[in-house]
Amino acid sequence: MLSKRIIPCLDVRAGKLTKGVKFQGNIDIGDPVEAARAYYEQGADEIVFYDITASAEGRSIMIDVVRKVAETIFIPFSVGGGIRTVEDMRRVILAGAEKVSVNTEAVQNPAIIAEGARAFGSQCIVLGMDVKKNPGNAALPSGYEMVIHGGRTATGIDALWWAREAERLGTGEICLNSIDADGTQNGYEIDLTRLISSHVNIPVIASGGAGRPDHLLDVLTRGQADAALIASMVHFRTYTIAEIKTFLQDRGVKTRMHW
Repeated sequence: MLSKRIIPCLDVRAGKLTKGVKFQGNIDIGDPVEAARAYYEQGADEIVFYDITASAEGRSIMIDVVRKVAETIFIPFSVGGGIRTVEDMRRVILAGAEKVSVNTEAVQNPAIIAEGARAFGSQCIVLGMDVKKNPGNAALPSGYEMVIHGGRTATGIDALWWAREAERLGTGEICLNSIDADGTQNGYEIDLTRLISSHVNIPVIASGGAGRPDHLLDVLTRGQADAALIASMVHFRTYTIAEIKTFLQDRGVKTRMHW
């Protein structure tokens, strides 16, 4: 069995680490470079960095912060927010990221997935999916809708259809975020995660809702996720990554132990 990955997520706004609930009410909680270093030292498998207002503000990602984080850690590093072109991807990779995450731009211009995969390889291209429940809509047979611009704009696009289309275009991994669960610390959206994981042949990272180690156990087993994104539970020092991994190992979920 492949090891399951535990991935802290750094949401960054105006250069500061920030956290909200359901994409609203964000508060600044620290320095992303210091946080990245701490999580690396605790045994994180990867780090995800999102410039959460770049797309909505129509600006490029804060490349100086990306570079500082990349200089601080020695594990895979994925970066998203405001990436609109292959040249934007190149700038992020040259700044030290191993992967680039596209979300809003991919929905508006799906060709960027194929262009990025051709330029850098599918393993570098992560599809970010922000998803909301929308049951009873005939245009959304899965019951889940894609939302873009940091949760601000509904698209009318079915989430399952988009995941499969993005895989066809060349994305190498999906980071699947439930807006309904985001920041609540009440657990991941298991049905959504299992739906997407069981219909694609690329890794799926579950995101949104982690509050306790058993939430990760649930999404990595019943939800069939390949990895779990965490934020609040480590940002507010409720748990360390070592504690989370030990909990999972003790219950039969294989993780990479770095200590």
